[in-house]
Amino acid sequence: MNEHKRLPAVDRVLQQIPDLIDVHGRQPVTACVRAELAAAREGLKFGLPLPDDASLLAAIRRRAEAAGQARLRSVFNLTGTVLHTNLGRAQLAEEAIAAMVEAARSPCPLEYDLASGGRGDRDDLVSGLLAELIAGGSPNIAATIVNNNAAAVLLTLNALAQGKEAVVSRGELVEIGGAFRIPDVMRRAQVKLHEIGTTNRTHAKDFQEAINPKTALLMKIHTSNYAVTGFTATVDEKAIADIAHAAGLPFVIDLGSGTLCDFAAYGLPAEPTPQQALAAGADIVTFSGDKLLGGPQAGLIVGRKDLIAKIKKNPLKRALRVGKTTLAALEATLRLYRDPDRLAERLPTLRLLTRPLAEINALAERLLPLVQATFGELATVSVEPCCSQIGSGALPVERLPSAALVFRVNAKRAGKMLLSIEAAFRGLPTPVIGYIRDDAYHLDLRCLEGKDETRFTAQLPQLKL
Repeated sequence: MNEHKRLPAVDRVLQQIPDLIDVHGRQPVTACVRAELAAAREGLKFGLPLPDDASLLAAIRRRAEAAGQARLRSVFNLTGTVLHTNLGRAQLAEEAIAAMVEAARSPCPLEYDLASGGRGDRDDLVSGLLAELIAGGSPNIAATIVNNNAAAVLLTLNALAQGKEAVVSRGELVEIGGAFRIPDVMRRAQVKLHEIGTTNRTHAKDFQEAINPKTALLMKIHTSNYAVTGFTATVDEKAIADIAHAAGLPFVIDLGSGTLCDFAAYGLPAEPTPQQALAAGADIVTFSGDKLLGGPQAGLIVGRKDLIAKIKKNPLKRALRVGKTTLAALEATLRLYRDPDRLAERLPTLRLLTRPLAEINALAERLLPLVQATFGELATVSVEPCCSQIGSGALPVERLPSAALVFRVNAKRAGKMLLSIEAAFRGLPTPVIGYIRDDAYHLDLRCLEGKDETRFTAQLPQLKL
């Protein structure tokens, strides 16, 4: 008998998996059935046995589940980088998540003024909060929100300096992730870059001598993703502000990351804040929402009310604006800053950055026997001290003491085995992302909190080593 004829018809297979159709839909499941039947026919050509019904149905289920799995899904970030750009940066607070869900589920007054019944301004949802947190509610301070800090810089430059010059120190012409460079952003904003000083030293007279009839603004860029040490000189913000204002020019500071709290008060390395920038005389400050602030991806532009109004009138603002779910999450995040006594408890970014080393070590010791038992003789697992980093270009040279599970392999092809271990962890239902360094595989446990410990251990038996 021809083996091909023993394969079931597509319709007969579909009748046996109604639950799969309910979950994924008839058309996607039908495509999976046909793909598995085709694979079985191809296997027969090479002498492989015909799959029995149970094996065929199991293969169809695996294919359908793989095809239906979301690409953007939860992972365990055990890389040692808290704000990992490739893993979505800041984890949102529960309050922000709830606000996003509510905004997504229902109509909401995004651009509708409930008090007057007229049209509203979406920036008003957070502008007052930002003015309160950054400038004590000053009526002269306003804010506008775009989709990231690069957009904030682009919009600010185009609105305030199009066709003219922006003066920037050579030592601050940064490149951020993905090869995006400040000079390139300026060109796209149709602003001419006027470089001053040298890579390592810039002086006040450099700013003063650069000002000419074509100058639109002076700019300072926080070098958040690298540090220049040694024979260096920079001009402090107040001095630049004084020079700019004496010439009737605005002074713009790009903080890059930006935080609204004093990191030093939490035992963390100090990071410049928008409050400090405005107090020093900045007219406009730009920073990110999804880095040290701990909110959603957004670019925040805060500063003089008249300049913010000019920026908002720029046609690019509409192209770069954010939607209701982003604003809902940002508003909820900002509200947490009103309660500084509980901020480190409620804001995941700050909670992870300030997590006690003793707590991380205790977690590592609990996990060690379970992980070692899973690997048996394939690898030796140990708890070792390591250093986490903040990430996303914030405080690049600072490190936070942490603890890691470290996997070592005694084999001739140890490198290949370590890659296999790394791939096995990535292949779990909730992928685990670690890193290979110094001939070992590391899982930095700083970002594995207690609520996820059970989820992590429950899937260890599913490791395919």
